[in-house]
Amino acid sequence: MRPIITSLNLRTAISLLMLCFSSFTAAEVRDPAVYFFQDSFNDLSEEAMLSAEEGKVGVLVMFETNDCPWCERMKETVLNQPEVQDYFRRHFRVIALNTDGDTLVTDFDGVEVSETEFALQHNRIRATPAFLFFDTEGQLLTRFTGTTRDPQEFLWLGEYVVEAHFQNERFSSYKRNRRKESS
Repeated sequence: MRPIITSLNLRTAISLLMLCFSSFTAAEVRDPAVYFFQDSFNDLSEEAMLSAEEGKVGVLVMFETNDCPWCERMKETVLNQPEVQDYFRRHFRVIALNTDGDTLVTDFDGVEVSETEFALQHNRIRATPAFLFFDTEGQLLTRFTGTTRDPQEFLWLGEYVVEAHFQNERFSSYKRNRRKESS
């Protein structure tokens, strides 16, 4: 005897599959505000000190602006991935600063300025998102402005800094070589 598939049964089956799929994909992402960025009093000298104590490479600062669609894209497609969150938290203290913000930031030299002043005058941030990697002494290692294609490319950016490839080549070259290796 053949089973009878009615439109109601088919719709129910499709709905159940979609529900299962959405539950599965929801379990694969985590809120970047909780799992990527770390709580901070915006004291970068303290962040650098903590990073050194924890044996990390340094401090990663993400500069963002209000209503920045590219910042939101990074948070919704890259920074919410557990592998990305775990890798960056293992190697960096990670904080976010708002280039439009008035909150005070203590820079690596102990000087207090607004987020806006720190972004624009101290670090020449002109577009967001911008990711600045500092060592445990507060020295800029490298910067990346814009979005990455996907989580893998952002992980390569992390490797690029952690393994100090920035000393010998540009990220575009490093990324191109990694892409060739993985294909």
